[in-house]
Amino acid sequence: MSKLKIIVGTTRPTRNADRVTAWVQAAATSHGAFEVEVLDLRDWPLPFFAEHFGSVGDINDPTYSQPLVKAWNRAVKDADAYLVVTGEYNHSVPGVLKNAIDTVWLSHAFRNKPVAAVGYSAGIGGGIRSLEHLAQIMVETEAVPLRNTVVMPFITDAFDDTGQPTNPATSASLQVLLDDLAWWSTALERARAAGELVPGRMRLRDLTLKAQAAATRAS
Repeated sequence: MSKLKIIVGTTRPTRNADRVTAWVQAAATSHGAFEVEVLDLRDWPLPFFAEHFGSVGDINDPTYSQPLVKAWNRAVKDADAYLVVTGEYNHSVPGVLKNAIDTVWLSHAFRNKPVAAVGYSAGIGGGIRSLEHLAQIMVETEAVPLRNTVVMPFITDAFDDTGQPTNPATSASLQVLLDDLAWWSTALERARAAGELVPGRMRLRDLTLKAQAAATRAS
């Protein structure tokens, strides 16, 4: 069974994420393919990202600048798949979410794992622009962002009194998302077990150094 971490990407007191997360968590748990845990950024008051090679200690087992930063990296790494619940702030993801993703540094915790997302907004957009930016961000972490998402416009009217979406297409979208997430999680778990490439930026550095050394010897 895949370990799924649901990351709640907003923290302000009036957030709408609580109803969305409760619905998503219940659906993911009942899906049957996942062991579900919620990582609510309210519970992770991470500092603004400022890590550097002088603050991490042993690069093979980073201590980072604070115990909380190390704990966050470990919590994220201990997962096979991710589902991000996020609002949209100024055409993009909330700053606290971007900071939390940036703080996953050197551990490569997101690498070669699937990431799905549920977006919402008070207006008609439904968080589409934040989801587009999130996909771009996750590509840089070498995660695998999934195509199918859940978009929830007019979030204040999106749920009935039982906590279920008023639009049947919303529930159907989550079912598709979870099925995709389960498939990709299984496929990528097998791929990781068979062996992973060293991160591309590290291979690029090594290949460049070798090429420079060869050019120096030839000159």
